Formats: sequence, C-alpha cells, structure tokens
Amino acid sequence: MTYMPTPAKKQKMTFDVAAIRRNFPVLHQQVYGKPLVYLDNAATSQAPRSVIEAMNKFYLEYRSNVHRGVYHLSERATVAYEGSRVKVQKFLNAASDREIIFTRGTTEGINLVAHSYGRKFLKDGDEIVISHMEHHSNIVPWQLICEATGAKLRVAPINDKGELIFEEYEKLLGPKTRFVSVVHVSNSLGTVNPVKKIIDRAHQAGAKVLLDGAQAVPHMPVDVQALDCDFYAFSGHKVFGGTGIGVLYGKSECLNAMPPYQGGGDMIRLVTFEKTTYNDLPYKFEAGTPNIAGAIGLGAAIDYLDNIDFQGAGLHERELLSYGESVLSAIPSLKLIGVADRKVGILSFVLENIHPHDIATILDREGIAIRAGHHCTQPVMQRFNVPATSRASLAFYNTKEEIDALVKGIEKVIEMFK
Repeated sequence: MTYMPTPAKKQKMTFDVAAIRRNFPVLHQQVYGKPLVYLDNAATSQAPRSVIEAMNKFYLEYRSNVHRGVYHLSERATVAYEGSRVKVQKFLNAASDREIIFTRGTTEGINLVAHSYGRKFLKDGDEIVISHMEHHSNIVPWQLICEATGAKLRVAPINDKGELIFEEYEKLLGPKTRFVSVVHVSNSLGTVNPVKKIIDRAHQAGAKVLLDGAQAVPHMPVDVQALDCDFYAFSGHKVFGGTGIGVLYGKSECLNAMPPYQGGGDMIRLVTFEKTTYNDLPYKFEAGTPNIAGAIGLGAAIDYLDNIDFQGAGLHERELLSYGESVLSAIPSLKLIGVADRKVGILSFVLENIHPHDIATILDREGIAIRAGHHCTQPVMQRFNVPATSRASLAFYNTKEEIDALVKGIEKVIEMFK
C-alpha cells in the first residue's frame, strides 16, 4: 500500500539567513555568557521548529505503533510514517517508495548492505574497493565481511589536497572486483567525490556500488537514478531531522535478492516452527517497532528543505566556505587539512604545537562549538601525519560573523599558548 504525505503548506522562501536562523530555536542561546556559535554540523545539524513540532505532535496526539493496528491512532501514525517514506523517495528521486528502507542511520545502512549482500554474494578471493577518506563506518563493516568470506579489501589513495586519485582507483578495478563502497562527501576533509564517474567505472567492471551520503544530502540535491548507484545511505540527524533515524536506498532488484538483515516482527509474512516466509519490500528489512517519531521528523525536515530556497542555501554555504578558507589561511600558524577543488563547508585545520582538544576546549568557553579529534577517519589522519584536527563544519544557517568569531577565538588560543 502506498501512503501519500500531507502536502507542504508553506510557500517557498527566498533565502534569507536571518529569517532561516529564526526557524532554529537552539541557535538563540548563550554559552558561558557568549552567543552560541554552532560549527559542528557535520556531526549533527540542528533541527528547525517544524521538525520538533512534528515529532512532538506524534507523542502528544497519536503515539501508537504502525502497520498492525486497526484503530484510529495507529492508522494515523501509519499514514504519517509511510508518508515520510514517500517524501524520502521523492527527495532522492528513487523509482519506488519500496526502495526506501528506514534505518537508525548511515552506519546501520552500510552494515545492512555489508552483511546481507556481502555474506550472500561475496566469496573467497573477491575484492571490495573503498577509498582512503572513508569514515570508520564504511571501513569496519567491510573488514568484518572480508574476515567472514575471505574477500579482500582494496583502498584507493588520495592526494595531498584530499582528493581521490581517480587513475589509481581505476587500477584497482578488475575481474575480482565485486563491490565498491565510497563516501559521497568526506566528513573530515569536505571533499566531494566524482561519484558518477566512480559508479560508471565500477559498473563497467561488474561491481555493485554503495554511496555513503551522510555529508552530501544536507548540502546538495541527490538523484539516485541519475547517479545509478545500487545503494545510498544517509542519516536524518545530519539533514536537520531527529537522531536515531536514517535511510538506506537500494535498487529493487538488489534488495529483493538479499536476505533479511534482522529477524522479528513486521519483516515476516508467515511464521511456523518449520519455515518463515519474509515480507515484501521495504518491510523485509525493517524488523521490530521502528523509530516512528524519527521517521515523521525526517519527513518534516524534507518538507522544510522543500520550502526554502535550497539553491540559494547552497550558494550561501559556498560563500561561507570561501570566506572561511580565506580568513583561516591568513593565520600564520594554521594549516588547513583538505583543500580539494570541489568541497562542502568543512574547515579542518591544525595549529602549530597546539593540540586540537585544547583548541576546542578554549573555543567552547567563547561559546564556539567545533569538533576536535580524528572524526572517525583515523586513516585520513595517518595520511596527513597528524594525530587529529579541529573541524568547523558549516550549515546554511551559519554566518560570516560566526566565522569571524571563530577567527577571534583561534587568535585567543594562540595568544594563550605563546
């Protein structure tokens, strides 16, 4: 059964950062007596009021389980939950809402594919190709599958700018290549990979392709049919939705060929002690009670993006990135890590003789929230010979004034460590 989402009621707004910021309640507070400057969007973006209200409405008015209830509240919850699936389908331009699987996030989506597809179709001697810039969640699941199946993991290198060396990637593809899994946008470098070229070349080699889209969907339109990827995973909390909800897109022919990832309620059609018959897509991969409020919130986040000038938001972000790179590069002891020609608003940097954790701690006292560490990309840190980086990551609600505050904070850090 296909459930249609409630049409968005708001008129699309011309992009106005001041007006946009009014939609995000969390931004309007002080931290240690200073205005909050939130620059950790690559870890978790903030949610607009409409998302919070949609999730609250579920809990206040019709909290109940989906699919199996024949009473009013359950039917209402089911319509909202399945309506969000249709919104995601349109958001990604998937061919069918049956190709949209709700997960806990990108990590679970990748693990689902690795364990379900990998255990069935990969064997001893097969090869899986990833890149050197992958998040741990796109490394460790494939290592586990290699241990279980005897497949081998191959890694495409990156250059000093943080870009995939495409020619070296091509050299890794061969008759043994069965799967390619790469990040669409790097969370620690901001690099936008040439994913269409990556996919086309992998398909020529006979391999299936998964894209880790966690950092892409907040910043750019994604069309899975145009990309022709076999799988695409992203997280709701990075695209202005709630936590604990994500999406795995998979081509119907791939998902239908895969066994269930987990067993339990709702993923079955008939259960006896002798045999279980599995449910149709997408429910075959959604065992147990799902994150109903999270799915509804994700649908509301997509509505929000549909109602703003997303193209204008992208232009604003590019201007912020250019400005940020310019003013940070002017600091003599600061080095940017990740300067790809095509990147999104991620500013990773190191300061000479100052540990990133110290930088983040001092900036916090100035009301500035950044991330410090290896960002779940330890191989990237090893590639650039640094233990960690400080990372300021931008969203369309950030401003140049906030970047100026970041620069002043960094100058204070340098002064304190003189």
